[in-house]
Amino acid sequence: MIRELVRRFGVDRDRVAIGGISMGGFGAYDLGRLHPGRFCAVGGHSPALWTSAAETPEGAFDDAEDFARHDVVAAARADPGAFAQAELWLDIGEEDPFIPGVDAFLAALREGGVEVSARRWPGAHDDAYWDAHWDEYLRFYARALGRCGRD
Repeated sequence: MIRELVRRFGVDRDRVAIGGISMGGFGAYDLGRLHPGRFCAVGGHSPALWTSAAETPEGAFDDAEDFARHDVVAAARADPGAFAQAELWLDIGEEDPFIPGVDAFLAALREGGVEVSARRWPGAHDDAYWDAHWDEYLRFYARALGRCGRD
């Protein structure tokens, strides 16, 4: 996707931010840790994070081994620095079912000295919650991209 955006729109391939909602937020963190230094910013908006394979719904991962390969909570505990190569954002609603996984992820990052812009706002895991925060999301990504490569 990034190559295509560079080709079609002349996007600066060295100043890229990724983020996502729910499973997309999980995916953004997973990509960020697998490609340290590739992204200026990584954001998760109500990210679907679990602390064990047993908690995941059918179809979220192929099996327990697949979960283990992509377990961002365990990765943050083992090597929080893998996430420190980008500016990080994490937000979640106070009624979101993913709070336990998010809290474990945040604790691991913070214990490892990794800075995270974290917010917990009123709301649930739904469109109304995300729609209420698009302005904050876009400001975060714009600031991060503006600083990227200038530090």
